[in-house]
Amino acid sequence: MAKCMSNAVSKRATLLVAAMASFLVPFMGSSVNIALPTIGKEFTMDAVLLGWVATSYLLAAAVFLVPFGRLADIYGRKKIFSYGMLIFTVSSLLSAVSPSVMALISFRILQGIGSAMIFGTGIAILTSVYPAQERGKALGINVAAVYLGLSLGPFLGGFLTQYLGWRSIFFINVPLGLIVIALVFWKLKGEWLEAKGEKFDLIGSLLYGASLVAIMYGFSLLPAMLGAWLILLGALGIVAFVKWQMKIKSPLLNMRLFSKNKVFAFSNLAALVNYSATFAVGFLLSLHLQYLKGFPPQTAGLILVSQPTVQAILSPFAGRLSDRIEPRIVASIGMALTCIGLTLLSFINEKTTLPFIVGGLILLGFGFAFFSSPNTNAVMGSVEKKFYGVASATLGTMRLTGQMLSMGVVMLIFAVYIGRVQITAEYYPLLLQSEQVALLIFAILCFGGIFASLARGRLHSSR
Repeated sequence: MAKCMSNAVSKRATLLVAAMASFLVPFMGSSVNIALPTIGKEFTMDAVLLGWVATSYLLAAAVFLVPFGRLADIYGRKKIFSYGMLIFTVSSLLSAVSPSVMALISFRILQGIGSAMIFGTGIAILTSVYPAQERGKALGINVAAVYLGLSLGPFLGGFLTQYLGWRSIFFINVPLGLIVIALVFWKLKGEWLEAKGEKFDLIGSLLYGASLVAIMYGFSLLPAMLGAWLILLGALGIVAFVKWQMKIKSPLLNMRLFSKNKVFAFSNLAALVNYSATFAVGFLLSLHLQYLKGFPPQTAGLILVSQPTVQAILSPFAGRLSDRIEPRIVASIGMALTCIGLTLLSFINEKTTLPFIVGGLILLGFGFAFFSSPNTNAVMGSVEKKFYGVASATLGTMRLTGQMLSMGVVMLIFAVYIGRVQITAEYYPLLLQSEQVALLIFAILCFGGIFASLARGRLHSSR
């Protein structure tokens, strides 16, 4: 009886630690975006350099996620998670006191590395602690925390920037990070290292990282030719990485997880499509509400909160539902709802009413909630214990890569329709056209994503 109670406390403590970390990391990533104009003004930065304050963080996190997921499987998930939390907290403090733009970008890279260590292990630890029949609920709560951080970041970041300055966004992470570190050492007992003794693939890590940097940096340079060449080089690097992984004994990423595991492969593809189609929606609507509707940043942020509120409420329910019903069914319904929401919002114009926009956001909130928790459950439930770290990190990489692609699509459309100019009243019609095209492309992406989600096959039957 006492052991059961101890296990229950341990599970709750693990969920609390994972959820707090899962809130902190995306909150940091998304709240900085709202402060970029203020940061640019203080350091007199050009637009490209300003973009790297946000991009450097995402890129570092994406590059290091899978390698740290593998290291966690070999050397211990709690150990990598703890170090990641420490690096994230220290880099937040250093970012807050940055004396120059290059120092800030350097500390943002460090922060991205810490984030990779946290996201590469958090879900894996949760999956290790919770049995299969309870996993969906726990992952649902964790996904709710991710979405809260990701979506509330711009609103809370705007509030902090307006009243306390941009450095306060970084300062606020320090005490929160210290609380998580204290909880890890106080409440999390034991260690999880199912791949102990196996070798770490350094060559694969370098090849993987360099390819990802080439692709993402290339995407940020489009439509310039150098961008296209870098993307091609990165794609060839990924092909070389896959061939290398299939050749060595202890690969960084076990390709059999993709080639032999249909559920894992298609669930990750569905996640990539979903994030590619949805991440930039908040950015687009933020511009629409502030430029075309004339709302101040805080009001625009308050309107955008309608979406994460629905997500946060429904994610745990959707997770529990995927414990009883096939995750592919629940996730595919979520993808379909997201597709409908994006299609409706693609008809947006200068006369679109506020209730219509809020209605579209609420529908997206339903779609996101019903997709993410069941999809995460499907990914983690489709692999053996010793692959939890790599599976968690792969899913995280899909998320980050999707976010980068989503913003890349928007920036490419802006470059074609508006050009590299400041958005003033004369450019509002072109801004509106860009929004409509981007949202329509995202809706088409999501439509394709429904089939990727349905194609994954059954999960529960294998349990």
